[in-house]
Amino acid sequence: MSTGQWVLVVAVLLAVALGCWRMVVDGRFRGTHRVRGAESPVVGEATDATNLLAATAYAERLGERATLLQFSSAFCAPCRATRVVLAGVADAVPGVTHLEVDAEQHLELVRRVGVLRTPTTLVLDAAGAEVARAAGAPTSSQVLAALSKAV
Repeated sequence: MSTGQWVLVVAVLLAVALGCWRMVVDGRFRGTHRVRGAESPVVGEATDATNLLAATAYAERLGERATLLQFSSAFCAPCRATRVVLAGVADAVPGVTHLEVDAEQHLELVRRVGVLRTPTTLVLDAAGAEVARAAGAPTSSQVLAALSKAV
């Protein structure tokens, strides 16, 4: 085999490996992300530092038990699938609200909470503190498992 053929084989193998890795990790909920400027919260105390949506138009729209906060963009196909999944879970679980934030229109909030891609889903507790986050399109079972930590 020539050098060009070896380069092609290596490139294809790297692309397949990257695709498999993304398929495994995409949409999986992980731990929380430290928000810039937020102090570590005292257990049981809800302060504006723990409420990610404080001083935003969404601050008064938190769910009674939890909130599914989705960051999306207009031309994002996985964002539409995520919207359907999160709305279905919010309808099925009492006290849970689904909020969708247009990342392009709320860049300050996107930067503050560290969203790097869309869709990104944050699970917030009743006080508005982040419990878990997922980048990519999660499944209903993944959302329900992450939501069990918040309620």
